[in-house]
Amino acid sequence: MNGFAAVLVLLGVFWTQTSALDTFVLQEPGNDYVTGTMTIHNENNIVEVNVRSGLYSSNTIFDYSRGYIATRLLSRSACFILKINKEYIPELEEIGRLAFERQTMKKIYSPNNVWVQFQSGHSVFGNIKDWLLYGKDIEQLCSGLPLYKLVKTQPPLSAHGCANAGIPTILGIKICEKIN
Repeated sequence: MNGFAAVLVLLGVFWTQTSALDTFVLQEPGNDYVTGTMTIHNENNIVEVNVRSGLYSSNTIFDYSRGYIATRLLSRSACFILKINKEYIPELEEIGRLAFERQTMKKIYSPNNVWVQFQSGHSVFGNIKDWLLYGKDIEQLCSGLPLYKLVKTQPPLSAHGCANAGIPTILGIKICEKIN
C-alpha cells in the first residue's frame, strides 16, 4: 500500500506541474455544509478558492506572481489583503500536490492555520495605485469593497468572532479583528 501512495504522490507532483488548469472540490471532514472549490491557474500563478458556507462563504485569490492573497468575506462585505510569506503560506506546487492527494486518497488532513488580524476602521477603497500593486484578479474580487490589510498574529485566547477563509482541509486563514 505504501508503494501505491508513493506513486499517487509522484503523479500529483507531475500533474500539478504540467496541467495548466486544475479544479478540485474540497470538503471539510464531517461537515456537509462547507464545500470549497479550488482552481489552480498554473500559467498565471493564481489559485482561486470559493467556499460555500451560507453567510460565512468566502472567495480567496492567491496571486503568487504579485505576492498577495485577497479574501472577500460575504459576512463582512469587505476584502482582506495579506502579503504572501513563504514561511507560513505554501508554494503553488505544494497547494496543488496537497489538493491532489486530498481528492485522490480521501485522507483527512489537518490544515495548517494562519492567524491574521486587521484593524477595524482602517480600511481604504482600492484605487489605481492599489490595483497596479495587487493585480487585475484581486481588483475583480475586491473592487467596490473596503480593503483591510492583514498582519500575521498568534492565535487569540478566544477565537469567537474570527472569520474562517482559505482552502478547506489544506490552509485555514483565520481573520480576527485587532482588539486594542
